[in-house]
Amino acid sequence: MKIILFSRNRPDRPDEELRRLFETLARHRFDYLVNEEFAPAVARATGAAVPADKVYGERLGPQPEGTAMICYGGDGTLLEGVHRLAGAPIPVVGINAGHLGFLTGGPSDDTEQLLGQIARGELAVEPRSMLEVRGDFLAADRPLLALNEFTVQRHGADMLSVETYVDGQMVATYRGDGVIVSTPTGSTAYSLSAGGPVVAPSCACFIISPLAPHNFAMRPVVVPDDSRIELRVHERRSDAFATLDNRSYSIAPGATFAVRRAETRIFLAMPHNISFYDTLRNKMMWGIDLRS
Repeated sequence: MKIILFSRNRPDRPDEELRRLFETLARHRFDYLVNEEFAPAVARATGAAVPADKVYGERLGPQPEGTAMICYGGDGTLLEGVHRLAGAPIPVVGINAGHLGFLTGGPSDDTEQLLGQIARGELAVEPRSMLEVRGDFLAADRPLLALNEFTVQRHGADMLSVETYVDGQMVATYRGDGVIVSTPTGSTAYSLSAGGPVVAPSCACFIISPLAPHNFAMRPVVVPDDSRIELRVHERRSDAFATLDNRSYSIAPGATFAVRRAETRIFLAMPHNISFYDTLRNKMMWGIDLRS
């Protein structure tokens, strides 16, 4: 079996945790790959350089059956790791070395149990839908994918107007800071901060949420995930930009975007069989009496 490791090269990664991770990989006889940004931290922790044939860059080639990706960090790290897969059907599991961590459910001090689950084939895997976005990006010549959300946002002081259509029917012209189109997975990310609902990952829907709308009566709308969503952006004096998860793109003036469910899905592995509702309850501290 093979483990693809992905992390950012941050100085606060404890060397002891990384040493324990690689000792456990060796004990289970896993083959492995490490992303080029993370390789220096691994070399520092283990005292040995990572061999060149075990280092990968922006894209991964075909991988053998039984491969899994482990993302070591927070949710942002997992999103970056997902994009390195470029749609490959490889289970992704997150070891939470960040903060809130809705996607990274594995504790960083329990890699032995996690890798044991992978070796025994005991990890529960959930398919998660993704967005495919086509439109007037200035630096992208192909459809782009997002696991959490696609946004169009203002860059200057003036508000944007974004005409929004679902299956050719106009929903609204949102005037304000912009618009978010979110998957159920992304409902606990930026969409939640914008007032969107929490949606269970198994729901077949997308969420359209205005960002700081000029009209306070405007609210998020939930639509079926087989819908085709079109956004037409109108700027007055300020520029606009688009984001897909944690990546930003400049867009053309008067840009138009088409958003739909991608054919590609991501397979998110849940360590210790932790459910979405367990994570939601624990991370949001629901049920905790804060009065004392």
